[in-house]
Amino acid sequence: MTATETRPAPPAPPPRPPGWGSWLLGLARGFWRQLTSMRTALVLLFLLAVASIPGSVLPQSNVAVEQVQNFYRDHPTLAPWVAKVGGFDVFGSAWFAAIYLLLFTSLIGCVLPRLRDHYRAIRSRPPNVPARLDRLPHHETVADFDGDVAQVAAALRKQRWRVVVRDDTVSAEKGYLKETGNLLFHFSLIAVLVAVALGSWYGWHGNRILVAGKDSGFCNSLQQYDESKLGPRVDDKLQPFCLTLDDFKASFQTTGQPKEFRATVTVEGDGPTRTDSFSVNDPLRLDGASVYLLGHGYAPILRYTDRFGKAQTKEGPFLSEDEMQTSSGAISFPDANVDPATGLRDPNLQMGFDGLYLPTAPDQAPYLRSQFPAENNPALLLTAYRGNLGLDAGIPSSVYRLDQTQIDAGRLKQVGEAKLLKPGESWTLDDGSTVQFVGTKAYAVLSVRHDPGQGIALVASVLALTGLMGSLFGKRRRVFFRLASPSPTSSSRLLEAGGLPRTDYPGFAEEFASTVAAVREKT
Repeated sequence: MTATETRPAPPAPPPRPPGWGSWLLGLARGFWRQLTSMRTALVLLFLLAVASIPGSVLPQSNVAVEQVQNFYRDHPTLAPWVAKVGGFDVFGSAWFAAIYLLLFTSLIGCVLPRLRDHYRAIRSRPPNVPARLDRLPHHETVADFDGDVAQVAAALRKQRWRVVVRDDTVSAEKGYLKETGNLLFHFSLIAVLVAVALGSWYGWHGNRILVAGKDSGFCNSLQQYDESKLGPRVDDKLQPFCLTLDDFKASFQTTGQPKEFRATVTVEGDGPTRTDSFSVNDPLRLDGASVYLLGHGYAPILRYTDRFGKAQTKEGPFLSEDEMQTSSGAISFPDANVDPATGLRDPNLQMGFDGLYLPTAPDQAPYLRSQFPAENNPALLLTAYRGNLGLDAGIPSSVYRLDQTQIDAGRLKQVGEAKLLKPGESWTLDDGSTVQFVGTKAYAVLSVRHDPGQGIALVASVLALTGLMGSLFGKRRRVFFRLASPSPTSSSRLLEAGGLPRTDYPGFAEEFASTVAAVREKT
């Protein structure tokens, strides 16, 4: 090798394969890009709607606990599996929350870049006039045009076009309402999701069956609700107020369909004591809570006189089983048959009555279903039981039916056959005791709720509808005008116009023709 020769360069090392970090970063970017696409957002929105269907079909534990218990009774094999997948608390389940959070993230990631692009588009000026206007979907020429570009621009501004003049050309566009409405709609959906989250975290609700009468009422405390649920950020100190159901009126159509339900209540603790009324679609608004009327029913009143002559009167709400208010329930007398000489109570002589109430009973047997929801021919089919009601065992049981385990074990035995009683009628049992069907009282199913996100959801829903209208009826389009140089023999000039709809707009041809006509008339 001579001095003038150079040593050849060593070969370049082979490229290093990407490491795990680069691979994971690429995977994360791809996942984020797919998650924040509009297609994914639509799929998640559809999934959220489908996931809400079980919450409407299946009974929910935070709305109707008794219906959930009935589902367990009617479907003992299926109910545990439904509970495992959150079917009785759909909107509080993990899988529903996952869809909810993914949709929330997808909407934010999808809408924010579009908002940035839309802002830039609004701030930018209309584009330059194309070199060949005759290649646009709509094209027209105006011969012997005597005006100038200032007059063309004035005519366009009068029709609310965004106009820019460049030399002998005029560019104009409008229709940004479509994208503005689209963004408003999506931001409103995000606001609705935020409102739902606020209501879930800072809201609470409680359900209570309230029998009409001056001596029947409740105060707003967790202990007095039949069922209640607090948000994670809510303590147990609720707004202080008390309600008494003074009266309840129900009217029905001839077909048995409900016509109007109206409850009259006395409100205490929410300012001065007052009497107010509310209905199904007109809730009672209190300070920090709203009272909704969910339904109604009947509470039969029984007077039981035991073998020692001691009389007790009790009432119990019966749960409706059909649209005709066929109702079932139970009324217990655990303190019956107490020996007045010793004052001792024999737990094996307790009395319980299982009943089927028919507001309008048929004229002849079988007495299984009511024929109308109003009390046109009321009757109560009673079955008497004597024995141990199981109330002393400390095991929670339903107040709407007798303990079936006690009946199956023989500790609670049926007394005679079932008896149909009309209001005022009595039934004498085998031990000389009597039970009288005194009558009924109406009861209302109330739901007391506090939802701090309700106002936000209402405003967001209105804005979403407004944005939807804008996105449906807004059409983005552009028009261009070029003024040719005058000929040596004439002072008039040739005006060339072109139109370009940026979206599907069947009526753009008429608008373009009217725009050109307005420009021509301006001169």
